[in-house]
Amino acid sequence: MKMVQSELVRPDERVDSLERGGLRIIQSPRAFSFSLDAVLLAHYASVANYDTVMDLCTGSAVIPLLLSTRAKGLKQVGLELNAEAAERAERSVLLNDLTGSIEIIAGDVRKVKAVLRGRRFSLVTVNPPYLPLGQGVASNCDARKMARHEVDVTLREVVSAAAYLLATGGRLAMVHRAFRLTDILVVLREHRLEPKRLRLVHHKVNTEARLVLIESVKDAKAELKVAPPLYVHQENGALSLELQELYAGGELR
Repeated sequence: MKMVQSELVRPDERVDSLERGGLRIIQSPRAFSFSLDAVLLAHYASVANYDTVMDLCTGSAVIPLLLSTRAKGLKQVGLELNAEAAERAERSVLLNDLTGSIEIIAGDVRKVKAVLRGRRFSLVTVNPPYLPLGQGVASNCDARKMARHEVDVTLREVVSAAAYLLATGGRLAMVHRAFRLTDILVVLREHRLEPKRLRLVHHKVNTEARLVLIESVKDAKAELKVAPPLYVHQENGALSLELQELYAGGELR
């Protein structure tokens, strides 16, 4: 039974609409709020009906929530190291009456073998911390620092966990900073995850790519398809037509 919002939301939290399927999400001003990066990944990942899905570094569980609108019969797990964030994500799942299809686990990505005990998935998604320690400005807030910097898990550790969790033919969909692309491609292949789809995300036309969306398949043959760039804004500052279509209920092209 769907619980009443007042029973699930703390006084210092807020409830935001995900503008999709009536979904709502609980967020805290003290923690790292989800961004466009996670929304793009949730609509980029190749998801099929009845997939088993693992979202690593799930944070607020925004990716499992959005994926639930794209296919039927999904069984999803969100793994989050920060216990407070995991508890809040669990309440968001309750708020949307999705406890039968989304499970939140408080656990360490680096210890998936112990935490998940041999479970395998057809799709792994991850919006990991982007910045190696020593790069960028670290937040004084521990939760925000964990979300942005590789404090508790590195790119290599994330990919290693995904490779362990995927069956042969399973997919890993990731969003990351474009400047890490060389590192990403090298680490993926080291773990038998063959890059198959890639799309660069730019703020506007004629600007450097800020993000990369990339999907790999375990033990697949080499053949990478690079899609046209995705632009977030038009020259006048308005959202691009593709993003407008996405927020209106469409999908990425």
